[in-house]
Amino acid sequence: MDSYLIKVNGHGDHAPMLDVHLKTNGNNISLGKVKSRKPRWAVRASEMSKKTFNPVRAIVDTMKVEPNPKKAMISLSLGDPTVFGNLPTNDEVTQAVKEVLDSGRYNGYAPSVGYPSCREAVAAYYSCPEAPLKAQDVILTSGCSQAIELALAVLANPGQNILVPRPGFSLYKTLALSMGIEVKLYNLLPEKAWEIDLEHLESLVDEKTACLIVNNPSNPCGSVFSKSHLQKILAVASRQCIPILADEIYGDMVFGDCKYEPIATLSTNVPILSCGGLAKRWLVPGWRMGWILIHDRRDIFGNEIRDGLLRLSQRILGPCTLVQGALEHILQRTPPEFYHNTLSFLKSNADLCYTALSAIPGLRPVHPSGAMYLMVEIEMEHFPEFENDVEFTERLISEQSVFCLPASCFEYPNFFRVVITVPEEMILEACSRIQEFCEMHYQGAEGGQDMECDK
Repeated sequence: MDSYLIKVNGHGDHAPMLDVHLKTNGNNISLGKVKSRKPRWAVRASEMSKKTFNPVRAIVDTMKVEPNPKKAMISLSLGDPTVFGNLPTNDEVTQAVKEVLDSGRYNGYAPSVGYPSCREAVAAYYSCPEAPLKAQDVILTSGCSQAIELALAVLANPGQNILVPRPGFSLYKTLALSMGIEVKLYNLLPEKAWEIDLEHLESLVDEKTACLIVNNPSNPCGSVFSKSHLQKILAVASRQCIPILADEIYGDMVFGDCKYEPIATLSTNVPILSCGGLAKRWLVPGWRMGWILIHDRRDIFGNEIRDGLLRLSQRILGPCTLVQGALEHILQRTPPEFYHNTLSFLKSNADLCYTALSAIPGLRPVHPSGAMYLMVEIEMEHFPEFENDVEFTERLISEQSVFCLPASCFEYPNFFRVVITVPEEMILEACSRIQEFCEMHYQGAEGGQDMECDK
């Protein structure tokens, strides 16, 4: 019978040695002394964490600048409508959550994709003859950001690529790169109210393209695509057999005569994952309630994508159960005048800001048609002391205490983004300071024409 004898020798500061002897068939065989592994601390960050990169934070966190101490800070940078308290949600919305809390019925775990009754409420709210939805077509998520993350994760593998708008919301790139997915940026055209350059878009498609992201209404542009333009986008996706991830968190937040068209209502053959949530239209971004609407009338996704979304959603247990319980009440009882008043305020601020900035030499604002933002081109040739939009906005902070995001954060240099949710008096004061700043630094003849939204 074989036997093994291992002796551990060692003392003092010396690493232990293994004296290994094998006894087999009566013969004693020595393998000599082998140095054992000494445990060492070697904790390293994961490759996924190293690949995670937020362009906004990378730029903003390196802006080492102090505001002018003689002027109160006005921040037009954060896309959170609740910051200044001037845009509260509706009483029906808060009452719905209070009732659910008092009921004690939603304190436990929910299914990972959400309670069936809550999924049914969302399906009923968004279903229409052109794009019918049932409860099984709805995945509830922890905010629209998680909806986008799940949609990307189910559609794309490491090594594949996705098509992302430029300028566009930075989260798409942040999530994709962390997953090992390549990002290809397609151009939006400011002179055409930020429509997609369709020829450029289609030129980027290859055999590794997993999906096309369409953000409408747009962050950071404040643009709203017309029905005809959406149909042209769908034509590209149909020709190339590419599914669409539609970021529609600002759905229905449009101004004046512009009409919002959910892209799924215009397509019968392109499969679409539409991401949305309560955050912006109901003015409760901190409640973290989002959803994915699965539009797949040709059964192209089939069970494959649905099962994938279910498995991915099981990694965490979804959105807050209290907000889930309040969803039906929120969707059915929020009065129409609440939406109308919010949009009237945003449109008024957008018009004020656009008019004021249009009068400033060296700036070319693009008139928004929805969402909560306005993009402004800086004619850098008239501001030669600034190398780029980051330096321009840094100096705007240090001299005038006005903080706008440089559009380099959105892969679009020499523009800046203005958030239009702040109180009216702050918008007017900020525009006045921006004018003073530009007059101080402007060089050269006035030129250029403002770009209007194509209606």
